[in-house]
Amino acid sequence: MQASATALIVGATGAAASRLTELLAARADWQVIALCRRPPADGPDRVQYLAPNLLAANACRERLATCSEVTNIFYAARAGHGEGGSEPVEDNLAMLRNVVEAIEPAAPGLRHVHLVEGGKWYGLHHGPYKTPAKEDDPRHPSPNFYYDQQDFLEARQRGKRWSWSASRPNVICDFAPGRARSLVTILGAYAAIRRELGLALDFPGKPGAYDTLTEVTEAGHLARAMLWMASEPSCANQAFNITNGDLFRWRNLWPRLAAWFEMPAGDVRPIRLAEWAADKAPVWERVVARHGLRPTPFAEIALWGFGDFVLGQDFDLVSDMTKARRFGFHDVVDSEAMLFDLLEQYRAARILP
Repeated sequence: MQASATALIVGATGAAASRLTELLAARADWQVIALCRRPPADGPDRVQYLAPNLLAANACRERLATCSEVTNIFYAARAGHGEGGSEPVEDNLAMLRNVVEAIEPAAPGLRHVHLVEGGKWYGLHHGPYKTPAKEDDPRHPSPNFYYDQQDFLEARQRGKRWSWSASRPNVICDFAPGRARSLVTILGAYAAIRRELGLALDFPGKPGAYDTLTEVTEAGHLARAMLWMASEPSCANQAFNITNGDLFRWRNLWPRLAAWFEMPAGDVRPIRLAEWAADKAPVWERVVARHGLRPTPFAEIALWGFGDFVLGQDFDLVSDMTKARRFGFHDVVDSEAMLFDLLEQYRAARILP
């Protein structure tokens, strides 16, 4: 089968787009051009990797001028990660603008631009917000590059043949060796270190976070949703919450997590993981040696500040999935089963014990 669509995936090796890159690369009807800072040595077959400087408009335009076959842009790049506050608006907007303004004149067959946003659209990084969060809720008053990016796409698209869509996942979970910004490896490394020290598995987050409802998004689930939005005409010029479609409480999950690591569940004892981990590298090295794990530098196994952010949210995190279901996306993922499946994958890869 000859490819009938060509994807330009921007931020292709990141949490939001790596599974999409694999998904489309495995399909004969898609070609894939992947943009990322450091092209992987073992990326999927049939993927052309490019590494333009997205902040340099002229360089970006020159590098993408030959991408005339692009039909779909999937944009998941990001300038900076702020775990608790606002992220840079100007750079994030400039990167998206530079890509679209380079591709639009070069690719006359452009059909669709998909933008990955996130739960921060609703202001969750600033504290409690209206839940269940719906796509048309009023915007939070704080600066947010998601707003500027979507406004840019809406304005740019008017009168054009192509359309746009946006996905809003929350806490993307995946098997991604080498990616420290991962809730799965944060939980796994935290448990392994406490077990090595002969301690119970205390919950390190805020007391309120132990009992509130929360949600996550499995990376493959997000990839399927992105492809659906790009392929379904009714999704044109729409934004959709994309989470696993279920909810859980740490109170119910935590004892199961402790049992999986064969250690007692502890109490709720709030700590700052970023501070707690400061002197734990030698303990992690003992864990690696004891269990014959693949040597992984402590700084690469877990981004502890991200753990503080996720486990410090002492208010409900609930995204309404009604709109996506109403438009035709009915996939769901069992979040608790997903977590243990991912832990098993890290164990099988000898990254976590």
